[in-house]
Amino acid sequence: MKETVTYVEMTDPDQLNASASVPGLALQPLERSSPLVPDILARVGTPYGWRSARRTPDGWQTWHAENPRRTFALLSLDGEPAGIVAYDPHDHEVEIKSFGLLPDFIGKGLGGYALTLAIRRAWELSATAARVWLHTSSFDHPNALRNYHRRGFRTYKTEETTRDTP
Repeated sequence: MKETVTYVEMTDPDQLNASASVPGLALQPLERSSPLVPDILARVGTPYGWRSARRTPDGWQTWHAENPRRTFALLSLDGEPAGIVAYDPHDHEVEIKSFGLLPDFIGKGLGGYALTLAIRRAWELSATAARVWLHTSSFDHPNALRNYHRRGFRTYKTEETTRDTP
């Protein structure tokens, strides 16, 4: 199947176009070793064919080892896990490696503010960051790219690839 991968970036925290806040929606740090990391990433990614949905325990170990600075944050609504964000801080940039809501929380008007919280945290992770970036796929939620653009990200690259399964 044909896939379009779109890369977006924000080069200044002032470019963030914050969404209206959602009472009860919060973002809290999550330990790398938390069993919530593989559980929530797999549940968020299953509908979109993310590798995290199929990753084995050894695969998780390898994924964690790719970037020892990788950090995680839990999105929660009124204390209930609602989604997750994975960050890869580098010397002068922060990649939002994964961002998503659990299926039960999609379509409830949480995505804009969840992304606002995720972006604010990304900028806080590196005092020397010159940009925050991420990529999204045409297999991701249909509103994903629109949400990124609304929050202030701009597209800087697209790639056409082929994926065996969505």
